[in-house]
Amino acid sequence: MAISRCNKCGALAEHERGRVGLQYDCIQCGVSTPIYDTVFFVKQLSDMYFAQRKELNSLRPLSPVAVQANAAVQIASEKSGENFDIHNSDLLSSDVQHAPIIEWFKSKNITSTAYIDAVDTTGFFDEAAVAMGSDYELLGEVCERIRYAQLKEYNNASIHLGRKSKKDVNALETFIKKLYDHSLVARIFSNKDEDSIRVVLQNAPSVRRFFAGDWLEWYALMICLRICQERKVEYACARNMTLSFPNNDKRELDVFFLIDNTQPLYIECKSGDFRQELDKYVALRKRLAIDQRHFIICVADLDSDQCKGLAAMYGMTFVNTQTLGQHLTTLL
Repeated sequence: MAISRCNKCGALAEHERGRVGLQYDCIQCGVSTPIYDTVFFVKQLSDMYFAQRKELNSLRPLSPVAVQANAAVQIASEKSGENFDIHNSDLLSSDVQHAPIIEWFKSKNITSTAYIDAVDTTGFFDEAAVAMGSDYELLGEVCERIRYAQLKEYNNASIHLGRKSKKDVNALETFIKKLYDHSLVARIFSNKDEDSIRVVLQNAPSVRRFFAGDWLEWYALMICLRICQERKVEYACARNMTLSFPNNDKRELDVFFLIDNTQPLYIECKSGDFRQELDKYVALRKRLAIDQRHFIICVADLDSDQCKGLAAMYGMTFVNTQTLGQHLTTLL
């Protein structure tokens, strides 16, 4: 079977297959029209149709659901890529990245509100926190002296170097210099006579919060991110997320991860007294139905025996800055 279509009036006509390649005078307008093999003609027509449909679809705006799905795929791809630097990225600070966590809480009839900028690591809080948490026994003194000075509204704090080994002095000097380089302190002075370093404080609210306790949240976040990256674990993460319960109670989470969209990982961070709130954490763990191993209380200055004893008493996992990473590696 053969077919022709007049280019002037659009009239279609069928012909014997033997006339393929010949010309035909249109019966409606008389214009000479080529005759084609029907299969060839339909294929050419179909190719044109699907090409135009594809172009049209590309010009149409995507639905909100499709946009979010595409963004989620893009974020997952970048997180798993070799070029993703957990210490210098705003990739995690998006509504899309937090969406799986919000949905997880919604399934438990809890409304959650994300503070997306709390996981933006383009600043220097994360680097300083990891440095301090990795050697808290030595460098924690710097944080405590700055925190105390802030509470008393002093404008400076002194870090005494006497009776410390040369190695420890070098480590303290390097860390304090890093705080200055990252603008977490305004100025530093070395006092040779008193064998100390005086630091002039920054008064920016974010810096004050860092030394008041936020540093431990940053430390926990970065340790968990590092392990997830090393083990190629799929995750969503949040810091400072607010939970609203049906009875109008509200609670702020320090650090929260959702592993493979199913497994929650809760980390409460305490650099000061925590004992008066233990009953609240016990109730929250039961309310969220999170396994004891995945509900973690990280207290900066607890020793190993205290961690074990509190875990046995309260049905939660207690860690310090040195054992947090060790515990996380058993979970991820």
